[in-house]
Amino acid sequence: MLSSLLPAGLGGRRRFDSLSEREVLALAISSEEEDGRIYATYAETLRQSYPASAAVFDGMAAEEDGHRQRLIDEYRRRFGDVVVPIRREHVADFYVRKPVWLVENLGLARIREEAAAMERQARDFYVAAASRCSDAQTRALLGDLAAAEARHERRAGSLADEHLASEPKAEEDAAAHRQFLLTWVQPGLAGLMDGSVSTLAPIFATAFATQNPWTTFLVGLSASIGAGISMGFTEAAHDDGKLSGRGSPWKRGLASGVMTTLGGLGHALPYLIPSFWTATAIALVIVFIELWAIVWIQNRYMETPFARATFQVVLGGALVLAAGILIGGA
Repeated sequence: MLSSLLPAGLGGRRRFDSLSEREVLALAISSEEEDGRIYATYAETLRQSYPASAAVFDGMAAEEDGHRQRLIDEYRRRFGDVVVPIRREHVADFYVRKPVWLVENLGLARIREEAAAMERQARDFYVAAASRCSDAQTRALLGDLAAAEARHERRAGSLADEHLASEPKAEEDAAAHRQFLLTWVQPGLAGLMDGSVSTLAPIFATAFATQNPWTTFLVGLSASIGAGISMGFTEAAHDDGKLSGRGSPWKRGLASGVMTTLGGLGHALPYLIPSFWTATAIALVIVFIELWAIVWIQNRYMETPFARATFQVVLGGALVLAAGILIGGA
């Protein structure tokens, strides 16, 4: 029944099955308090960039506060005013929530996913808690809360209908898509272009000058890794993203560095093949694929006209490739 409750090791903590009804109610109260604060944190995080979604999480936080108050009233009826100080971390087999709300630049889609997971976990908890209670009124309350959590996703949908009209939702989705482009796609595309194009000349110049596949591979490997490190640090260091709105510098640096390295390695790896002409033929095919992949990415994500992207990338790459072959064969 508690499929989503993750065992975390005993370490002196209690097992859920060993908790008394008083402790189960106290655990439910503390859990609702924490969930309400998490939703309020999500709302505050989203308020500036996504005000309509922030209103959704404000409504969810208010619902959690209502659940907490109902639980407190039931606890007072049965056990008095002193609530046992027990929290999730005190129960060994209770679900554990990663503090994703502390992550900077947490995306809108990720926040919605985490909220959905919270609702499922809370529902499973109330189902398990209700099955262990003998008091009919407490059991009914826990069952009601389990049903409420099961309906929470639909309630979120109604909140979305109330606060996320088609135009604000479209605006927020467009803003999230733009942030994805600025943080991941644009730096990654710049890295892929740099790695794929700038390494053509040294790799093919070495290939035709030495006709030694292993030497060519070593030059390509060093050029690719060096370019990746350089591009990654340059992207991360030149703009912290606060004024430009381009997002986390380490994410942009990672995207740029990794794609630069991959772009160069694509046509360096074939030179692991001992036969020079076989390796060169495969490398040229890979170069062709890389350049057209860049054209497709520019057209698909950056909305660059296909003809313009083709002219810029394919022609530029062909010129660099020709320069490398001519210099190496001289």
